[in-house]
Amino acid sequence: MSNTDEAGDPRERLEELRGIIAEVLEIEPEELADDSDFMEDHDADSLRAIEILARLDKRYHVEIPQSELPELTNLKAVYESLSRHAGWRD
Repeated sequence: MSNTDEAGDPRERLEELRGIIAEVLEIEPEELADDSDFMEDHDADSLRAIEILARLDKRYHVEIPQSELPELTNLKAVYESLSRHAGWRD
């Protein structure tokens, strides 16, 4: 099964990703809006950002370069980066 097939349709992928990130941020998934800023709205720090990348690598078998961390400020940005690296076609 390819990375593209593993997570299902785009909405399912986004919701699964929301759950993963919410767990790292120690909040409920419904508290995480697509565009809420991890640092400003949820008090995230760089260690949490690295943990998010590690979980994405483990779950999706996709390595997002740490150089992209500064751009991964919200759920939408993480989803777009993950989609690009996983080769998902929405």
